[in-house]
Amino acid sequence: MARRKNTFTTFLSDIVDDAKDLVDDLLDRAKDAEEDLRHAVRDVVDDETKSTETSSKKKSAEPTAADLKALHAAIAELTATVEAWPPPRPGPRSTAKTATA
Repeated sequence: MARRKNTFTTFLSDIVDDAKDLVDDLLDRAKDAEEDLRHAVRDVVDDETKSTETSSKKKSAEPTAADLKALHAAIAELTATVEAWPPPRPGPRSTAKTATA
């Protein structure tokens, strides 16, 4: 097996080859990212088109008074449940901050 000569030009050649490989890899990744982004945008646009077509076929999307009343009741019930919880105890892992007035 012959030993490779380590000359200055060989060193520069290796740097240029590595730089070419790096640029090639970066371009491949950019191409993949661009394709993924195009695909994601196309999916979002298709979903919006489908939802627009579906909603245009439906009657009004306005909430009724009964819907709002049920929503207010659910919020009140949830608020009461959360307020019934005991306050967090400070401990070594606690991230709760106390407010000072």
